[in-house]
Amino acid sequence: MKTLKMKVGPYEFTVRMETDKAPETCRAFAKVLPFSGQMIHVRWSGEAGFLPLGDYDLGVDLEDPTSYPAPGEILFFPGGISECEILVPYGGACFASKAGQLAGTHFLTVVEGEHQFEELGQALLYDGAQYTEFSAPGSDR
Repeated sequence: MKTLKMKVGPYEFTVRMETDKAPETCRAFAKVLPFSGQMIHVRWSGEAGFLPLGDYDLGVDLEDPTSYPAPGEILFFPGGISECEILVPYGGACFASKAGQLAGTHFLTVVEGEHQFEELGQALLYDGAQYTEFSAPGSDR
């Protein structure tokens, strides 16, 4: 599996799994598909949404971590000084929490649907939480 579907509210995206840079994270994430949660706008990281996952444990450590994802470079943070989360930047972002700057694993990249980033950002800011689901291509979900 090289790509996944990501639905955020009414918006649909195709995302590529970054298996070369984050093989363990991609392998573990593929095992838990479909994966869903509520995406909300970030508080400290700039133009991004995130799925807060609390003490969720995917069973992976950081791989090739970054604090400065480009729009569409989706990060997984396994937790530690802040809660576990998935960060989805739609614009300029520096991954952070109330504890300070963080680094996450860039494990997915949006490859179709980027034209919806501005609308997604507006929806997260003004409409609130958006149901989000990652699933395999061709699934009915």
